[in-house]
Amino acid sequence: MQATAYTYDPETRCGSVLLDDGTPVPFDAEAFDAGGLRLLRPGQRVRIEYAGGAEGAPGGPEERRVTLVTLQTL
Repeated sequence: MQATAYTYDPETRCGSVLLDDGTPVPFDAEAFDAGGLRLLRPGQRVRIEYAGGAEGAPGGPEERRVTLVTLQTL
């Protein structure tokens, strides 16, 4: 899934992305590290993978957990 980097704290390696519908989704240091990135700037297009909280599932999208954040390449 594609998204746009929204926030990023280099000290904690945590932040959030915006889905294309404008929904913010947070990510933790583990998800950032899984992508092999060193830095992330707001506005960069990224590819994310997440677990749980699928549409229509119990808990809904509020329980999504990002498991990977990496740069989107063409």
